Amino acid sequence: MAATGPVAAMAERDGQVQVDDDPVATPVDLINRGDRGRTANDVSSRQARSRMRVSDLLRVGTVGMRTRRLRTVLTATGIAIGIAALVAVLGISASSRADLIAKLDALGTNHLEVAAGASFTPGATAALDDSAIAMARRVGAVESASGITTVTATVRRSDIVDSEVTSGVSVQATDPYFLSATGGSLQAGAFLNAATERYPTIVLGATAAQRLGISSTSPNQRLYVSGHWFSLAGIMKAIPLFPNLDSSAFIGYPIAANLFATAVAPSTVFVVASPDQVDAVYNVLPATTDPQNPGEATVTRPSDAIAAKNAANSTLNALLLGLGGVALLVGGIGIANVMVISVLERRVEIGVRRALGATKRHVRAQFLIEAVMLAVLGGLIGVGLGIAITAGYARVRHIVFSVPLSSVGIGFGAAILVGAIAGISPASRAARLAPADAVRPL
Repeated sequence: MAATGPVAAMAERDGQVQVDDDPVATPVDLINRGDRGRTANDVSSRQARSRMRVSDLLRVGTVGMRTRRLRTVLTATGIAIGIAALVAVLGISASSRADLIAKLDALGTNHLEVAAGASFTPGATAALDDSAIAMARRVGAVESASGITTVTATVRRSDIVDSEVTSGVSVQATDPYFLSATGGSLQAGAFLNAATERYPTIVLGATAAQRLGISSTSPNQRLYVSGHWFSLAGIMKAIPLFPNLDSSAFIGYPIAANLFATAVAPSTVFVVASPDQVDAVYNVLPATTDPQNPGEATVTRPSDAIAAKNAANSTLNALLLGLGGVALLVGGIGIANVMVISVLERRVEIGVRRALGATKRHVRAQFLIEAVMLAVLGGLIGVGLGIAITAGYARVRHIVFSVPLSSVGIGFGAAILVGAIAGISPASRAARLAPADAVRPL
């Protein structure tokens, strides 16, 4: 006899099982009656036909998300914040690293700086040899070398300005090879040459020009240097590898010795070595520039300081990754809470589906899919937000924009993992509900 009534209609729509032939049976009657009166073959046949396609699982698993949209958005937001933090930190780190590599490639990692260190003799002042620059140029793998010596003088716009007002600008004696040895360039005018280094001619560093309020050169532009007028020959751009030189004014060695009795021995020597011979030049420079006291000479590579700064930033990145992980954990707890509430709200649905032949595995999959889909939604939003944050940061800081695909994969993977872990307990709880208990009011 064919089943009739609402339950029979539900069974017919499901197309999977035949639950009973009583035309007036209710879901509770069916649940309480269980499998009484059926043979083992009937029960086995019913279970064998109780199957769900993947498309059915996806449709049933997203019912809660489609019917409770505000809750879905708020729950996904917690995951989105965590994923956005992870992707943004990884993206910003990758962008900074790419910008560092591009900057070092442009500046070169073959620049070396030799300075006079501390003297081992009590009361003595360490200094490089008078011929330090010339000796450095004799090294076969050295492409360029220059040096500076601090001049005891001040630079002012005019003689009316008080002599105590120095604007923080120091005076350095140097030679025409300074630009090539430091990687510097000019913003305006010209640098010292073999002719002008012998006359009262001065070139300003980028910061020095700003402090003195000078932005361009002109034939009549002069500066007052400790009782002597100097013609302004040029203004330099900032020197990335040697930012401490930007606040200096440069004059030639001959005029510095003539007017201010400046020593010939350089305080610092700048060397450009062949790219494949940097380490070899690094090792011989102390004895070359200061043969009498090689242990007092200090050799450094300016590009290492830039790399060290980037390494210091990685510590901050690790901290931000930790905060992103905390946000992701909070988002996972939010998903677990929402899924527990969803199971309680849909107890009757669970009971009816079990009565119609849904297995524990089907119910468990339904709620687990809902938890994962919530996390995936949050992951999509978070990845997009993280990429946008990285792009904004790169634009503001004028650095290379780079978001590695691995960070996107990590973001999605973390979202799915958190969603699956958060949904396991509520899904298992829903699957363990007995049909008779599920339809009873709490």
